[in-house]
Amino acid sequence: MVEYVPEGLEAIIFSAEGDMRQAINNLQATHSGFGFISYDNVFKVCDQPSPQVLGAVIMACMKGNVDSAVEQLQKFWVDGYSGVDIVGTLFWVVKFHAMPEYMKLEFIRVCVFLCLVVNQI
Repeated sequence: MVEYVPEGLEAIIFSAEGDMRQAINNLQATHSGFGFISYDNVFKVCDQPSPQVLGAVIMACMKGNVDSAVEQLQKFWVDGYSGVDIVGTLFWVVKFHAMPEYMKLEFIRVCVFLCLVVNQI
């Protein structure tokens, strides 16, 4: 039997980015590594930037607090996450974040631009 909390299953779904095979792999890896499916355990195994922190980055941007957003993003870089991982996870967070549609489209436009820039490095 696999023990889990609902937040752990949500993390599995998020980390798989819509790919059922990836979801099963993430579930299996998290269970093998920790024996319990929780939000923190999933993101430790999947080695993705925290969607919660990226949600805070988005909120900071929406409030005009760009310095705080940049500071939080720089922490991911210092922690060793690749630019592709940061931008890719940011895109998925934006996609599901509650905000006006016009703002969501603008965030997505910026994510696409960042993806182009990061891939040139």
